Parts: sequence; structure tokens; C-alpha cells
Amino acid sequence: MGRTVNKLTENTVKHARFDKYGKRTKLADGGGLYLDVQQAGRYWRMKYRFGGKEKLLALGVYPDVPLKQARTRRDEAKRLLAEGIDPITFRNTNRRQRVEAAANTFKTVALEWLEHVHKKSVGESTSGRNERRLEMYAYPKLGRVPVSEIEPPDVLTVLRDIEKTGHLDSAHRVKTLIGQVFRYAVSTGRAKRDVTADLRGILPPPKPKHHAAIVTPEEIAKLLILFDSYWGTPTVYLALKISPYVFLRPGDLRTMRWDEIDWEDAIWAREKTKNGEAFIVPLARQVIELLRQLQQINGRSEWVFPNGHSRKRPMSDNAVNSALKRLEQRDVMTPHGFRAMARTVLAERLGFKTEIIEMQLAHRVRDVHGRAYNRTTWLPERRTMMQSWADYLDDLKKQDENASATYQAPRPETI
Repeated sequence: MGRTVNKLTENTVKHARFDKYGKRTKLADGGGLYLDVQQAGRYWRMKYRFGGKEKLLALGVYPDVPLKQARTRRDEAKRLLAEGIDPITFRNTNRRQRVEAAANTFKTVALEWLEHVHKKSVGESTSGRNERRLEMYAYPKLGRVPVSEIEPPDVLTVLRDIEKTGHLDSAHRVKTLIGQVFRYAVSTGRAKRDVTADLRGILPPPKPKHHAAIVTPEEIAKLLILFDSYWGTPTVYLALKISPYVFLRPGDLRTMRWDEIDWEDAIWAREKTKNGEAFIVPLARQVIELLRQLQQINGRSEWVFPNGHSRKRPMSDNAVNSALKRLEQRDVMTPHGFRAMARTVLAERLGFKTEIIEMQLAHRVRDVHGRAYNRTTWLPERRTMMQSWADYLDDLKKQDENASATYQAPRPETI
């Protein structure tokens, strides 16, 4: 730089004082930089021209900003000017971006996504579990970081910490949730891309989870007879009895509403399930009879299976599972196991088509062109299947009961 730059010394700046007669003093350092000495304090300023107009850039207050730092800020401003950028405009843009970034932390965006997107697409219990997963694993490390500043290694650190605890399935679920938050951030203009896309394949595949299920006729019969010995509340008892007949997801069953039942057509219909699809469940005669019993008990609640503590909420998502545990079936059968039981027996023993079974399971069955079938597809066949299934279960139970009644223990040999 020329001789006209960096004219001030540390000592000069340190001892610069406001004139006692009220005269404002300006000490020039060169290159447009000067120290503006006022009664209120000492301020670094830089005078420059941009677009034919004279402008003034504030560079800080002395001594918070010493002489060396003031010169660095002046040189940065001059580099911007050399590139045709107005330093004041650049600063204001950066300040606005920093404010926006601070307001759009990962946690802020995640909470917004949960409220406006996730809770409307999945059940209450699922959204609650996913919210807790984010609170436990993602927020501690990513929560306060602007979503636009998070990089793949930041997310990987979160996932590796979960993996170290042995909860690989949770690591995969959290990765999926973080990815969904990022895609929401991209769609609302607060992130450029989903950084979890760079982590594809980084985690070992999760071990397949199999729900305990009973599939042989003998085991099914004994299980149905065992249900009669359950000593819990009538609501849970009847939920337990209905579960094998309808074989839907436990979350769908426990949130069943009275206004979803068409008594005349013997149909239970819902607009949205866990996977976002609507379903129709033809109700067998046996199910209608059990629902009539429930109506006498819970008819004043909106829920067919209201919560034991508050009738304004549905039954706990663990109620049927707890009933099975009380019957000592913990490692033998689960609520999800009724689905596996029906899928296996309906196909292998009763000879129903896989497509019809899957449709009734509320899976996304598609045609040869990849289009999802309408929920009313094969409804007459499904109605027949559901009644046949209910009759089959009753026959198994009856045969086992009759066999037990006619069975006689052998007499002990006489000596």
C-alpha cells in the first residue's frame, strides 16, 4: 500500500480524546479509514464511493475493535469494492441471513414439520414415538444448529452414537426422520438439499424383526380358548377377542370409532391408515356380535375401545399386548402376530388369493401397471373371506373344546 495508508499508531488511538470544547475529532489512518472521536465514544469509520455516491461504513467501536482489526475490516471492504460489491449491502445481506439461520434451527424446522406434515400423515402414537426419537437423539447435537449449516458428518455423528448403543434399528429410523425434516426444509426454502442422501448405505442393514405368531390349527385353537380365561377389563377382553377376526394393525384397531361402523352393511371403513391408505373391513357375524356387546359398555364414547383412565382417548397401544403377556403368551404371540397368522392360514389352508389377503391387510396392492387398487376392490370376495375366516377360527376352537371334553385319562394300572 502507499504511504498514505496506516498512518495512525496504537499510542495515538489509545490517547485520542474528545475535545473539551465540544469539537469532534477525526483521525485518518488512510484508505478511507478514520477514528471518529465523539463525546459518546471512539468509532471506526470508512469513507468510500460506490455507484458514484459517497458512503460511510461503520467498522466498530474502539477499544472493542483495536487498530489492527479495524484495518483488517477496511481491507476486506476494499476487496469487496474491487469485485464490484457494496460493503454495506453485503453486510446487511449477511446479517439478514444470519438472523434467518438462527431462527431456522434444525429443531425449529423439525417441530414445524411434525406439526404441519407428520402428524397429519401418521397415527398419534407413531408421531409421538418419532417426536421422542428426535428429542432423544437428534436435538442434543443438531437442535440449535441452523438447518442450512448442517453437513453429512454432523448427521453421521448422531447416527454413530445410536449405533454404538446397539440400537441399529433406531439409527435407521432417526436417519429417515432427519431426512424428512431436511426435505421439508428444502421445500420451504431453508435448506439447499437433503444431506442424508450422502449417507446412503453408511449404516449396516437392520436385522429383520419378526413378530411372534401362531400359525398351526392346534396352536390357534388353544390360543382362542385361552382368551376366555382373561381376567382384565371388558374393553381389553373384547379387543383381544376381536383381534384375530379382523387382523389389522393394533394401532388401527384400538383407534376404531363408532361413526366408522356401517351396521347395515356390516363394514368398518376408515379414510387413512398408518401407511396413508384408506381401508374397508367387512365385519363377520361374530365381530358384529362382539361390537354389540362393546356398544352397551362404551356406546357413549366416540371410541369403540376407550382408554381406561380417560374415555376421551383411545385404548393404550400396549393394552392387547399386555393382555397377551398376562396370559403368558409373551414369546408366543403378539398383536401384530394375528396378521401373520391370518396371512399364512388364509393362503395355505383356506386357499384365498394373496392379492385379496394383502388388500384386506391394508397393504398397497398394485396392478400390473403399478397403480394402487381402489380400497373397494374385491370387496365381495373379501366379505366372503372374512366370514370364512371367522367361521374357521370358531370351528378350530369348538373342535378343541369338544376333544378336551370327551378326553378321558387312562386308568392307573393296578398292582
